[in-house]
Amino acid sequence: MAKAVHSMIRVLDEQRSLSFYEKAFGLTVVERLAFEGFTLIYLSNPESEFELELTVNRDRTDPYVLGDGYGHLALSVDDLEAEHARFESLGLNPTPLKELKLDGRPPAQFFFVQDPDGYKIEVLQRGGRYK
Repeated sequence: MAKAVHSMIRVLDEQRSLSFYEKAFGLTVVERLAFEGFTLIYLSNPESEFELELTVNRDRTDPYVLGDGYGHLALSVDDLEAEHARFESLGLNPTPLKELKLDGRPPAQFFFVQDPDGYKIEVLQRGGRYK
């Protein structure tokens, strides 16, 4: 059986991205692999073995075009309202809290935030299918 281990995104400014992901989600550098033209930086936190891989291409100066195929990353938290307030206090500009309902019950409560490169990240209330 396959096991998901990481998701990769390309970032323009390494320090700006590292600061955002640590501030927002407590993700810190697990490993940094510096190659000739690029660096791979793996981020994680104690909540999960799953890692976010940031790829920094050294000669890149223009922002990446995300296109219309990218959706979002998703992370779950224990207290969505507290996290939303924390994001607001850090100036991370989260979207308003939202709730989806299906057959009268709320399967998902969430908000979105964007990282410095424009990647959308969904922050979900932990519970049900969102463990």
